[in-house]
Amino acid sequence: MMWIYASEPRTGSFSAKFHLTDHLGRPADQGLFKGQPSLVYFGYTHCPVACPTTLYEMAGFFEKLGDEGKNLKGYFFTIDPERDSQEVVNGYVTAFTDRITGFTGEPEEMRKVVDGWRVHAEKVPDGSGGYSMDHTLTLFLVGADGRLKGVLPYGTDQDGALDKIRTTLLKS
Repeated sequence: MMWIYASEPRTGSFSAKFHLTDHLGRPADQGLFKGQPSLVYFGYTHCPVACPTTLYEMAGFFEKLGDEGKNLKGYFFTIDPERDSQEVVNGYVTAFTDRITGFTGEPEEMRKVVDGWRVHAEKVPDGSGGYSMDHTLTLFLVGADGRLKGVLPYGTDQDGALDKIRTTLLKS
């Protein structure tokens, strides 16, 4: 597993235009980032540790923030569309909270999103005919204007993460 994160992110908007399906089968495009602040994570459902840990932490952020974070959205984009169908992503994200929306799509559409966000995602054969994925382990903080405002590296303590979410995304 590769641990990649940026301490000083490239803030701003992303140029990736995409057409995906959310975990409920609804169409989605790049416009979903506008209007409300969001936590954005790229991962896959077969991930053994980092992805379930991060989604569990996201669910905890929503719970701890309560009404203060009522407008905050959570987004999970699969980096493994070959295995992560809409139904699989639905079962995965809803196991954590109803506040996270999962997305999947055709491999070429998912690649547009991954490349547009400058996320590392690489298939790694496991020797038994299967594979795992090396990927960026960063939670992206996106403002209501659809622009990247900051990141939370994997392993950030909960209090520090909540402080950064509050000051970066929820301050009035």
